[in-house]
Amino acid sequence: MDRCIVLVDAGYLLGAAATLLTGDATRSRLSVDHGQLIDQIRQRAEADTGQTLLRIYWFDGAPDRVPQPEHRRLRVMPRVTVRLGLLTRIEGRFQQKGVDAAMHAQLTELARNHACSDIVLITGDGDLLPGVMAAKDHGVAIHLWAVQAADGEYNQSEDLVAEADERHLLDRVWLTQAIKAAESSAAEQEAKAPSSPLHTAPGGEPEPPVQMPPRIPNPSALAQRPAPAATMRWSSDTGWVDPDAGFPLLRDLTTAEQEWADREHDMTQVTGEPREVGRTFATRWTQRLPQDQATQLIDALTEATPRIPRSLDGELLRYAARFGMIGNEMLEISEDDRVDLRAGFWDGITLNTGQLATAR
Repeated sequence: MDRCIVLVDAGYLLGAAATLLTGDATRSRLSVDHGQLIDQIRQRAEADTGQTLLRIYWFDGAPDRVPQPEHRRLRVMPRVTVRLGLLTRIEGRFQQKGVDAAMHAQLTELARNHACSDIVLITGDGDLLPGVMAAKDHGVAIHLWAVQAADGEYNQSEDLVAEADERHLLDRVWLTQAIKAAESSAAEQEAKAPSSPLHTAPGGEPEPPVQMPPRIPNPSALAQRPAPAATMRWSSDTGWVDPDAGFPLLRDLTTAEQEWADREHDMTQVTGEPREVGRTFATRWTQRLPQDQATQLIDALTEATPRIPRSLDGELLRYAARFGMIGNEMLEISEDDRVDLRAGFWDGITLNTGQLATAR
């Protein structure tokens, strides 16, 4: 069958890219445009093999094999299939289990069934050597792609390199079209900033330190501030009697078509970071309120900031449970993530309240 298939070991591709671009194999140090990366792989595979692409298999590890936000984005892309192994922490380091075995099984099955004439492998794992040899025996050409190594040497099994029919390099220029070193967070930048003046004025006197703009306190900080009448508390506090004030739930404001579109958007566009999830939920809730009730309901809601009515807060937590990295169906969500979810909720309310006022 004159077509090509790509098997991607995401741990190798992104780990080696992180080492090259940041000096550390930690993938969280990268910012990846997965759509751009898949397009580049497709175009490169078709150019290198001279065949039309049938499919890209993306192999990766995940805790309890629960798809992470990047996996949800990838698996709905055309011609992309995601296969997940287990990601476990051993002696403080994350390790993949079952990914190489899954790649080996897929490789040999494709070759045995003559599903393609060419297979592109993006991996460095020598455990795939028997599969490569078997695929060649079935008449499949093996193209091995290597990520440019930070030290200029091979970051692949020498036996695997020797067995491949064709070898190609994914260099820094090719990688950085879709993969960048992530910008350090504001907190990291602040931690690195010196507390003493850096510059000296022409007269020899030190210049005063730069005054940073005041931070807007998040709901977590507000909740810890004493107030004259009472301390601001979250809706999860049992000490607060929640009147609930008849606030509609998002599910009651959402049509079947909107619900389908929401899930599609969540799978492909929402990263799963708690604050972003809370902001997305609040945006939908605010924008779907009946126009003749929106102002009244939002005013009533914001009067109790940062408290959230129990029914609405419960729906927010259930919505967050869609994202495996935040929680699960039992709503086992850490307190830090709950704080970030609710902070994001109020971000969304504030943003969309301003937009509603502008529209009026």
